[in-house]
Amino acid sequence: MFRPFEKTPESLIASEFSAPPSPDFSLEERRTLLRIAHAAIRSALDHQPFSEVPPPGLSEPRGIFTTLYLGGQLRGCVGYAMPVAPLYRAVAETACAAAFDDSRFVPVTKEEAPALQIALSVLSRLFAIRPESIEVGRHGLVISRGPRRGLLLPQVPVENGWDRDTFLQQTCRKAGLPLDAWQTGATIEAFTAEVFADGDGKI
Repeated sequence: MFRPFEKTPESLIASEFSAPPSPDFSLEERRTLLRIAHAAIRSALDHQPFSEVPPPGLSEPRGIFTTLYLGGQLRGCVGYAMPVAPLYRAVAETACAAAFDDSRFVPVTKEEAPALQIALSVLSRLFAIRPESIEVGRHGLVISRGPRRGLLLPQVPVENGWDRDTFLQQTCRKAGLPLDAWQTGATIEAFTAEVFADGDGKI
């Protein structure tokens, strides 16, 4: 049962953005996570159960967004903002959810699967942050008040040319809150993301 927290069309391929300065994952671990994502999609298309022996170092629960591209175009994106499952399993689940459960797209087909490019954004834990401490391009944001909650990845303001205030306003908009909610008592949390993709020069 997939539990997509958020779907976002604003993700871009990882190579267009600077990674955090101290990567958590080695080159081999990045390759393993991308392999898991592809294998999970293939298994679902073949109607076969997907099982993966927990890879060393990849069992810590982490938030993750998996973004699919086909021919350079977005083909699906689903993620968990919170660390709800071991990372290797969360990658498999969100990859399948992006392929088959993103309501903006028809499900991925067997013919498309070999050509998919996958980008993974592995999130840090959320932490409280003051508005003036937000760094555009480094921090993703979660703004919440009551039951309303909006999340935007670190890539989004870079893609759109937003400054910090606009980033805060647009995260409020994503939550369905007034644009100035970040100034009137909404909770502001941040995260960083280690972003990598098929064929981006780091794999």
